[in-house]
Amino acid sequence: MLENLHVKNLALIEEEDISFLDGLHILSGETGAGKSIILGALGLALGGKAPKDMLRDNQQEALVEAIFRVSNDEQRRRLEEVDIPIYDDQVILTRKISDTRSVAKINGETVPAIKLKQAGSIFIDIYGQQEHQSLGNKKKHIELIDSYAKADISKLKTELKEAYKQYVAKKKELESANMDEATRLREISFLEHEIEEISTANLKPHEDEELEAKYKKLNNSKRIMEALGIVQNNISETGGASDMIGRSVRELMTAANYDSDLENMSDMLGDVENLLSDFSRELSEYMSDAEFSGEAFVEIEDRLNVVNRLKDKYGQTIEEVLQALEEKNEKLEKLQGFEQYYENLKQDFAKVKDELENLSVQLSVLRKENAKKFSKLLEQALLDLNFLDVKFDVKFRRLEDYTIEGIDDVEFMISTNPGEPIKPLKDIASGGEMSRVMLGIRTVMAENDSIDTLIFDEIDAGISGRTAQAVSEKLKMVSKGHQVICITHLPQIAAMADQHYLIEKEVQGGNTISSIQALSYHDSVKELARMLGGAEITQTVLDNAKEMKDLAMMK
Repeated sequence: MLENLHVKNLALIEEEDISFLDGLHILSGETGAGKSIILGALGLALGGKAPKDMLRDNQQEALVEAIFRVSNDEQRRRLEEVDIPIYDDQVILTRKISDTRSVAKINGETVPAIKLKQAGSIFIDIYGQQEHQSLGNKKKHIELIDSYAKADISKLKTELKEAYKQYVAKKKELESANMDEATRLREISFLEHEIEEISTANLKPHEDEELEAKYKKLNNSKRIMEALGIVQNNISETGGASDMIGRSVRELMTAANYDSDLENMSDMLGDVENLLSDFSRELSEYMSDAEFSGEAFVEIEDRLNVVNRLKDKYGQTIEEVLQALEEKNEKLEKLQGFEQYYENLKQDFAKVKDELENLSVQLSVLRKENAKKFSKLLEQALLDLNFLDVKFDVKFRRLEDYTIEGIDDVEFMISTNPGEPIKPLKDIASGGEMSRVMLGIRTVMAENDSIDTLIFDEIDAGISGRTAQAVSEKLKMVSKGHQVICITHLPQIAAMADQHYLIEKEVQGGNTISSIQALSYHDSVKELARMLGGAEITQTVLDNAKEMKDLAMMK
């Protein structure tokens, strides 16, 4: 669960440190006070985009740090899968943002921002207005059913995805192999020409490197011999290096007869004379043996032209050209025995298709079984959320072709009023109804999930009165097994808080600053009175707020 959120130099926040416990956490405050900034900050810690305009002071870094406690084995397993370490049962997600860059860290180690998303998805789910709207998209429906059924279908889905990849590959191969006789003969002729062209060259691995070295040597033969002649003259001529060192050796040997301390130096210079003598001999041998034949140069040049032409057509290296030759031989063999090859390919495709069909049907059966359970639980959850009468069903239709998700087209169907026919969920017009449906779905999903922390933003959109009370009671119930954080404008929901936070905006030194503070019982009652009473808070409003809080504490 989320234990702590530290925010610094972000939008209207100068620096805030918020601790979270178990149960239901409510964030309230005037419109524009900065409630959305808290969620925005948490979104950054979870790997969200980091716009530069969120910096409060461009001269300083913004910092967001979220500390999560690992509370179950499923979380440990998923963290291990994505190679995220755990220290003292904690995972710390950090995001630093400047006007030039953004740095993400997990437990102090720099990671890509995508890694923060992987970690965050293990601990927390955030549901806002965008999530409510996403229910209008059928693609979201199959995601939700699969998420609810994941214990039953995760292994099967992995097998299906692999089978689908094989199906697509075989289908593509089969389609590309389907050609008429004239096309096949033309392809055979062209392949035979290419194979002969490469084979006739009789290429050898790394031959081009050897040829280029020889070509470079022969092409620069005159310059090589000129340089070696100068070196030989400098060494061997009268007064050259050999002559001068020889004289020096003799003089030093004479001097060493009178001073034994010079014997070592005399030996060293003698070694130099021997080394130079050996070098001079090897140089003479090289110059006398060197053959710079014009005929050899032409042969090497012609061979290089052949090699480079083949490399231009078939690959950047000789190894790639030889690999192309092997592939062309294989393709030619298939085309020459095309009927048998095509028949084998059809059999292979049919086998892969049968496997995909079998897995898709199995997955569909499990989805439908779980969809029935899901529908029953959701109907009850929606009745708890003050729907007068509700019927919910998951409609399945078989797709015309296979997908990586199988063969199911899934759509949520609902009726929210007595006597009203069941219809697609996307046709629900009321934002308040859609918000409650999302809350109902999340309460059903929460019982099947290892995620500890649920965050609801604008869950109170379009609701009031008894419906608001029903929503507050449902949130309270969910918070018995999960940490719930909720931003709300409704006193019925705020009254249920185990921890109530007030977000306020004020001007300090000409700057607007948002602050957040945990409220005591009495301060929470005052905030409820503000939410109830509007501009003027009378004693009657305070009494009502206290009664509301006391009744909520009994839930």
